[in-house]
Amino acid sequence: MKLAVVGSGNVGGALAKGLAKAGHQVLLGARDVNAPKVRSLLEFHEGISAHTINEAAQRAEVILLAATPQAVKEISDKLGDTNGKVIIDAMNSVFAKPEPFSNTTAALLEYTSTRDIVKCFNTTGFENMFDPIYDGQGIDTFMAGDSDKAKEIAGSLAKDLGFAECYDFGGSDKFDLLEQLAMSWINLALMQGQGRGMAFKVLKR
Repeated sequence: MKLAVVGSGNVGGALAKGLAKAGHQVLLGARDVNAPKVRSLLEFHEGISAHTINEAAQRAEVILLAATPQAVKEISDKLGDTNGKVIIDAMNSVFAKPEPFSNTTAALLEYTSTRDIVKCFNTTGFENMFDPIYDGQGIDTFMAGDSDKAKEIAGSLAKDLGFAECYDFGGSDKFDLLEQLAMSWINLALMQGQGRGMAFKVLKR
């Protein structure tokens, strides 16, 4: 699958690496294709290439966004026509919001032309996105949105990355709840000192 990944920081980089290792063609969408972080990702795997944000989005089937909330409007404008494409929102608004929206996914629904949008890959640290295996067992991730098509693709990509399950939190009314789960991980890992080497796993009796 051709995937555009917009954002070359910790989260975008981890997802780009993991998806390329899983056999997907990753098109990095970047403001500066010669930036050091972008060049480092290109050197990591031959399945990763660098492009402008518009070019990456237009050539891809799926667009994964891992930028800052404040940049959502600017990035949405640069994506161009997104009709027929799936957008996966891996961003969080726990420390900064894309005003006047309470979360980035709601903003994307307003700013882009696709309804196939899902929030996913936002509830754990970037280290867990690149390597979601603990003692031979995959950790879990979570998603929310109204599009069954987008959820099916996000769930499949999660499995490709090594996650055991991608649990469905529900529709677009659960975007904020999913971000609260992200804040819960941040609280435990960083504020409560558990360390970044921890993750969530759903257990059933």
